[in-house]
Amino acid sequence: MKFKRAHRLRGTITVPGDKSISHRSIMFGALAKGTTRVTNFLQGADCLSTIACFERMGIEIDNRADEILIYGKGLHGLRASKGVLDVGNSGTTIRLISGILSGQSFTTQLTGDASIQSRPMRRIIEPLSQMGAQIESVQGNGCAPLRIQGAPLHGIHYVSPVASAQVKSCILLAGLYADSPTSVTEPYLSRNHSEIMLRHFGASVLSEGTTATVQPEPELQAQEIQVPGDISSAAYFIASALIVPDSEILIKNVGMNPTRDGILKVCMAMGADITIFNEDGSGEPTADLMVRHSGLRGTTIGGAVIPTLIDELPVVAALACFAEGTTLIKDAQELKVKESNRIDVMVKNLTAMGAQVTETEDGMIIEGGHPLHGAVIDSRMDHRIAMTFAVTALASDGETQIIDADCVKISYPDFYQDLYALIEG
Repeated sequence: MKFKRAHRLRGTITVPGDKSISHRSIMFGALAKGTTRVTNFLQGADCLSTIACFERMGIEIDNRADEILIYGKGLHGLRASKGVLDVGNSGTTIRLISGILSGQSFTTQLTGDASIQSRPMRRIIEPLSQMGAQIESVQGNGCAPLRIQGAPLHGIHYVSPVASAQVKSCILLAGLYADSPTSVTEPYLSRNHSEIMLRHFGASVLSEGTTATVQPEPELQAQEIQVPGDISSAAYFIASALIVPDSEILIKNVGMNPTRDGILKVCMAMGADITIFNEDGSGEPTADLMVRHSGLRGTTIGGAVIPTLIDELPVVAALACFAEGTTLIKDAQELKVKESNRIDVMVKNLTAMGAQVTETEDGMIIEGGHPLHGAVIDSRMDHRIAMTFAVTALASDGETQIIDADCVKISYPDFYQDLYALIEG
């Protein structure tokens, strides 16, 4: 894909359904009794991988144009897959499903693409093993493929060294099959979609500070799930409106969960003109966002806000290039173990476009205010890198070419069409 500077962006957009919530709707619907109905489901490759895995374990899922129907069989209704379960590129799928599989009565092997096979799985192997799970890295390197033999599980209180919703959710899901309550304490609160949705399905989940506790063996009941727009997808339109002069974009029905809204807090700290209205607090909170071109200033981003915008940090780094002054991103070591090493990839690609960026051990330092120019961008098959540089190119001189740009299908199949539709002039 090739991109050039845009004169302005104007219009209204509704971004696809939240990826995290879409994944969980399939998993929890499969473990519930009855038919769960999901609307605004994200039809991205990652979420389709979750559907495929549960279908291979005997769950009937009707993926219609306007809704998904999951015919759940209860906590103990899954059956062994006839072959290896392939999660594709989805870290959420492999980590959450590992917790579920640990409590089953059969053995499963899990694998994924090259990116998944390089991502750290010891962070779930260790706590699951403490619970009595029989889980191993097939190649002995702490990565996928994983082999999981279902076993009786015991409740534990796990103090996680990382604030990760995937780790927390994996342990809580295993806790559904344990013989006593299971708790996870994080250094900072990560996104809490699992806790909210498990309660919605009928599980007993208590949240106190950064600790979540689940009671074992609930009887989950089918539910209606309306998935809000994904704030991680909205972030690219927020950024494009802020950096392209004379731009104004209305983004409708955006998920506003307070464990996910760090992008808004950081943008406003940088001086962004963002109006939040039509707020709806029932279930997962949502709102509409009006975003206008703004003069931005540098800021410091670290600590508790990092888990609330971990997926948005690449586009935040790009935004910082258009801000006056210095932006420091710290406490973001998790960026190194995403679909790519996002610290390394962002520094190299932004530097290629003329930005003044310095890599640090846990983030980067960005000196804003230097004009950017087009470059050839290697996305490393990372959807968030590709989308970030498509947006960055709209406020840069010359032409930017993105290699492997179609990786956006992982989370936002129609991203480029939606972006082009907003460009005027």
